Amino acid sequence: MARITIIETGEVPQKYRERHGSFPDMFARMIRAEDPAATVEVVSIPNGHALPDPGNLEAVLITGAAAGVYDGLDWIAPLEDFVRTAYANKTPMVGVCFGHQLIAQALGGTVRKSEKGWGIGRHVYQVLPENGVVDGEAVAIAASHQDQVIEPPNDALTILSSDFTPHAGLLYANGATLTVQPHPEFDVGFAQVCCDLREGKAPEEVVATARASLAEPMDSAKLGGAITRFLARRAAP
Repeated sequence: MARITIIETGEVPQKYRERHGSFPDMFARMIRAEDPAATVEVVSIPNGHALPDPGNLEAVLITGAAAGVYDGLDWIAPLEDFVRTAYANKTPMVGVCFGHQLIAQALGGTVRKSEKGWGIGRHVYQVLPENGVVDGEAVAIAASHQDQVIEPPNDALTILSSDFTPHAGLLYANGATLTVQPHPEFDVGFAQVCCDLREGKAPEEVVATARASLAEPMDSAKLGGAITRFLARRAAP
């Protein structure tokens, strides 16, 4: 039975939380859809929780956030230290969106706001053949970001990519770290909320195209299952 510690780095706006839940709630649903027996614990940075010792954890998942990893907030450097320790210990670790970017930055990669602008709605990513984690040739997943990993760390292999996001999924050389830019934990309803939140920030045509794209099939369960199996397999004794 996997015991996964979710590090919450950002919060769902209050007006949407009752219907959609928190980011940890979304990840818990994603995890239990694949592994109903999994145990999920939450460490919430917005609520002032202290970071645990990675050596005492079976597996770690770092969520998305509205913050940028380069913003210099007082909790980002300690979280980077946490990541480096977990990586050295080979603690099974997954990062999604902000978590993807934070792990890359902590391990020597470059993250910045992309000149391509907002990536929202359904995005399709090519899958690196025989990567050992994600099957198939492509996956379609909801996205919501401006920032991107521009240069991955030397230890990272790109396993998901698109023209918009060349380094959308990274598998690290320690064998225990996997990160993805898109959001397999989002259902279509919350992906629509993300489009609503970009009104006035992203160009109208980008928002309209993103909304329309969400009517197409998505592979959230496929990627969510792969992430859950990765954490559970790596955490196994």
